[in-house]
Amino acid sequence: MDRNRKQRAAMTTAGLNLIAQALSIYDNDLRLAVCNRRFQEMFNLPDHLVQPGAAFADTIRYLAEAGEYAPETDIEDIVRTRVEQALAFVPHYLERQRPNGQMVSIEGSPLPQGGWVTVYTDITRAKRAETLLRARSEEMSERLIAHTEELTAANRKLAATNTALEEAKRQLTEIEGRTRLTTEMMPAHIAHVDADGYYTYTNRRLSSVFPSRPSDILGMHIADALGPASFERIEPHLLAAYKGGSPVFEFTESHASRRIRVAFTPDQQGGVYILSMDVTEETQARVALQQARRREMAAQMTSGLAHDFSNLLTIILGMQGKLEKMDLPPEAAELVQGTLSAARRGGRLLNRIAEMTGQRSLRPQATDMHTLLEELKILASPSLPQGIGLSILDHMPDEMLLLDSGKLQDALLNLILNARDACGTSGQITVSAHAVGQTWVEITVTDTGPGFSPEALEKALNPFFTTKGSEGSGLGLPMVYDMAKLAGGDMRIGNGVSGAAITLRLPYRRAPDADGGLALLVEDSAELRAGFRDMLIDLGYSVIEATSVDEASALTANLPDIALVLSDIKLEGTATGIDLAMRLDGSGPPCILMTSLPTSDPLFRKALKCGPVLRKPFTTHQLSELIRPEPAK
Repeated sequence: MDRNRKQRAAMTTAGLNLIAQALSIYDNDLRLAVCNRRFQEMFNLPDHLVQPGAAFADTIRYLAEAGEYAPETDIEDIVRTRVEQALAFVPHYLERQRPNGQMVSIEGSPLPQGGWVTVYTDITRAKRAETLLRARSEEMSERLIAHTEELTAANRKLAATNTALEEAKRQLTEIEGRTRLTTEMMPAHIAHVDADGYYTYTNRRLSSVFPSRPSDILGMHIADALGPASFERIEPHLLAAYKGGSPVFEFTESHASRRIRVAFTPDQQGGVYILSMDVTEETQARVALQQARRREMAAQMTSGLAHDFSNLLTIILGMQGKLEKMDLPPEAAELVQGTLSAARRGGRLLNRIAEMTGQRSLRPQATDMHTLLEELKILASPSLPQGIGLSILDHMPDEMLLLDSGKLQDALLNLILNARDACGTSGQITVSAHAVGQTWVEITVTDTGPGFSPEALEKALNPFFTTKGSEGSGLGLPMVYDMAKLAGGDMRIGNGVSGAAITLRLPYRRAPDADGGLALLVEDSAELRAGFRDMLIDLGYSVIEATSVDEASALTANLPDIALVLSDIKLEGTATGIDLAMRLDGSGPPCILMTSLPTSDPLFRKALKCGPVLRKPFTTHQLSELIRPEPAK
């Protein structure tokens, strides 16, 4: 592919050198992209000024010092003026006489990809002919004069046509500018690659979708722009698009583990249009909603059975209790005790099922992971035999995160106790926590036990599967998995170097500032606004207010000190609080949404993608839990 590219470049250069006019192309950074040999010859330029990358300012300075712009004499003023004109480039045509007497026409036009092309034409002979024609006009015959008049009229008509074309070109340039501005404002990367995979257009948003990659990729090959790992994921789909397909797919990029959705659309010239979006938060919300729906279905299926089973166990326990009081032989008494033990175990199992399928919605609050991990070691250590060590490797950043600290701590304790059972009387348990970019909180629990068997790896997340015999319920790992999924994360199980390894991934969501500051309250009901204002003031905030997304956006743009946004979902105008949260995501203050909508409403589900949502009515304490951590116990 590089060989073909070099061959095309050589052919292009050879073609440009055959043109009689001088030609130069400079890019947006005022660097020479390409020129022909005539450009160097016309202005007698040294070799270093006709190499790609030569600065426009250096070329102007050289020409000024050579007297090209006489009678102007202030060289730096000449350079500064022409650089400013180049930066504010507009299409132009002019004719001027050089100090050596040569007459040249200069025509410049902008390029769609940025930069401009300028063509210099030697019109010395044409000008001399015009002068001679004017000097001898009295001697011309009437027929020649009439022909000249006709030619002049045709030239005027051509000039009018050129003016119309220039206006059309100006309008097209303006439309292209508006289109580019629109695409650059979109939260997605929009691009086009040619048949060889080189970018011919980009809205310069690649780095917002792929945080580790550059944005200035025009002319770069897609494999170089995306990097080997990401390009390997998309290459089969790109090849399908070159063959006429229009694939839409998702993959997880390796640098920050963000979920990316890509759509390819082929064009008529053999290239491909590309639309890439970061759908990490959408994926997290989708996973949470799917898990909630599964739990609702499980609750519906098991509630009736659990009720009937509970009644049967009650009857069995009652009858066995009566039998226990009778004068029975020893072997019968043992059977009664066994039946009672089994029935009580069935009752405990019912309670675990109720915990799994009942209402266990997460309550995220501002959480200090350092404190949570310290407390975890204090809570877990007394349950471990003397021969088992527990290490906590805390690599988390110093930020408050929105997590359900209680359920997370319960899940980690569950994993530590499972690891204890696997190790027996001696071994080592390690809990390691770190952030994956600004996308995930990753916590891994490893042990030095025998690890998972092939069967356990396959069935460990199935409810009621256990390797502990009668001692286990088979619901521990499924409950941890349920917690991770409800949060929009995931859980992976496997074997490490010396034992089992279980990894939890939870969304990395920064908590609002707990030290008060300036809060923006966005609510279109004056009565409700007064109540929410008092809550925020009680939490130490100064409050400014808005009733619509437009007002709120203007305030956040002009007041960089806003530390928190509390917004209703439904507001004045067509835009919603969800639109405001999406505008602020990643670049503005944290945004907490509130609503009276039911959880089944599409807007409520969409709001979950943006972060925490408070159901009205709520208390100051419930709002505080999202902003400030609970004090250590």
